[in-house]
Amino acid sequence: MAYRTVLVGTDGSASSFRAVRAAASLAGATGATLVLACAYLPMRESERSAAAERLGELAYKINGSTPADDALRAAREHAVAAGATDIVLAAEEGDPVDVLISLAGRRHADLLVVGNRGLNSLAGRLIGSVPSAVTHRAACDVLIVHTTSGGRH
Repeated sequence: MAYRTVLVGTDGSASSFRAVRAAASLAGATGATLVLACAYLPMRESERSAAAERLGELAYKINGSTPADDALRAAREHAVAAGATDIVLAAEEGDPVDVLISLAGRRHADLLVVGNRGLNSLAGRLIGSVPSAVTHRAACDVLIVHTTSGGRH
């Protein structure tokens, strides 16, 4: 089966960029469109004003989707370096799992790629993790990329 649209989630972390590189390599090799997705949650006004006070003229960096947009720009660099050529960026407000599932449906993704962060943690086992929740809810194939140290035998 050839994948036509590969969607990968990133939060700007080094481990998420490992998943981006894996998805980009696959997309590049198969000629698929790569959708880079980043979810963000709105910051409470009290948090925003406190952060803005500390950041001064750099306060614009925490408004709205700016942190997600920054993460996507960095992820795009990783994706291009890994061989992806057709890249779409998507920053959306909401819970990461909800955003990934929704985008996968709207973009007609054949493959959803996530890192394994949270799968082997106690918190992940007790309250769930993004990769675990995505595997239960996705209507397409899911690839879980080993992006964290430990847990490999």
